[in-house]
Amino acid sequence: MVRTLGLTQLTMIGIGAIIGAGIFSLAAAVARDVAGPAVLLSFLVAGAASLCAAFAYAEFAGMVPKAGSSYTYCAAVLGEIVGWIVGWDLLLEYTAIVAVVAIGMSGYLGFLLEAVGIHLPAWALGAPGTGAGHRVDLLAVAICLAVAWLLTRGTRTSARVETVLTVVKIAIVLLVIVVGFTKVRTGNLHPFAPFGFGGAFTGAATVFFAVFGYDALSTAAEESVEARRKLPKAMMLSLAVSMVLYVLVCVVLTGMQRYSELNPNSGISSAFRSVGLSGLANVIAVGAVIGIVTVTFSFMMGAARLWYALSRDGLMPAWFGAIHPRRKVPHRATWLIGIVSAVLAGLLPINAVAELTNIGVLLAFVVVSASVLVLRYRKPHLQRGFRCPGMPVVPVLGMAFSVWLMSFLQWETWVRLGGWLVVGLALYAGYGYRRTRTVMPGGSVDLDDLDRMSESDDPAPAPTP
Repeated sequence: MVRTLGLTQLTMIGIGAIIGAGIFSLAAAVARDVAGPAVLLSFLVAGAASLCAAFAYAEFAGMVPKAGSSYTYCAAVLGEIVGWIVGWDLLLEYTAIVAVVAIGMSGYLGFLLEAVGIHLPAWALGAPGTGAGHRVDLLAVAICLAVAWLLTRGTRTSARVETVLTVVKIAIVLLVIVVGFTKVRTGNLHPFAPFGFGGAFTGAATVFFAVFGYDALSTAAEESVEARRKLPKAMMLSLAVSMVLYVLVCVVLTGMQRYSELNPNSGISSAFRSVGLSGLANVIAVGAVIGIVTVTFSFMMGAARLWYALSRDGLMPAWFGAIHPRRKVPHRATWLIGIVSAVLAGLLPINAVAELTNIGVLLAFVVVSASVLVLRYRKPHLQRGFRCPGMPVVPVLGMAFSVWLMSFLQWETWVRLGGWLVVGLALYAGYGYRRTRTVMPGGSVDLDDLDRMSESDDPAPAPTP
């Protein structure tokens, strides 16, 4: 792969991964069904847990500038089997995230189509069980496949498209905040926690996937210029900007419209329409579609790079991780992830996919936080482009927060995760363990060699802004 991504593009990829369905769809669904106006607390709690883990990710990104993210970090510190479990786990979770945000985007696309008089047949409007006559979410399927096509055009081209779309998305979110605050009615914010504060915490476990896009960002390490310095900065910047916007939008959303009346499919546009701003509601719907495209882009890119790392190390067949000879991207993995995410998006409701996503990522956060703690004491003198503050308190808080949020998820979600991990262990025992001994006996990262790695890790073209 080629190093072409600078700090601006990396930050935009991070913001693109974080801000999307969380603001435009899931916030309304959680507020209506679980938290009420206390959805604001849901995002703050999820953001606090995410920040603790973000510090751990940033330290690793400044030390291990390799594709693979959590898989690479955990394999380097805790061993190959732990790394494989985390990588196999995240392969499913990233793919599920793409499906979640595609479902969220399809609601706004449907909103726009209805605004111009186009009505899809009932069978194409959603997954089975989400409405009368629903058989498949056709728009969500089309979104997943279109993003896969974009990503196979090449990293430089797709990153430029991502940057432009993210700028447009931020502008739309700022418009929502500025205009929306003029329509807030404080009476809509009472009672603040109609489902109790337990509902807000349950909501935090559900919206968590909306505040950890930096995890997918870390998979682009081998396409980043000066990855050790710029990846940690991009992670912190993208999370900070996104959390401020999330908090403000939650206040606007629940202040404009009573929580019980929010539309879970097109929450912000429907709220603006409810206060007589139909024209602006259509503009927001366009922004939502653009914004959610960037999330699907970031996580599908992350899933493909993770699959590439697993295949390169021999844990999965090399065929999956093949790099396109001209475009220099893992094209086969990208298309397979696009197809699987399209199936999930077309046939499953958004809440089921969101919970499946969150439990896997929370598990990865526990292991990464533990890994950075272990490595700090095992090899304190390793070169680090960023150091996690507040050791050992911050990593311990990251683990505690993640386990606590996992406890609020449904038991069916735990069963699905367990089944997936059993399949992964069987694959490792039957193929990966023996194959990786041949392909790369020392593993993907040798910690003893890190201090001898150069700052850029590879000859690189002139940095892009």
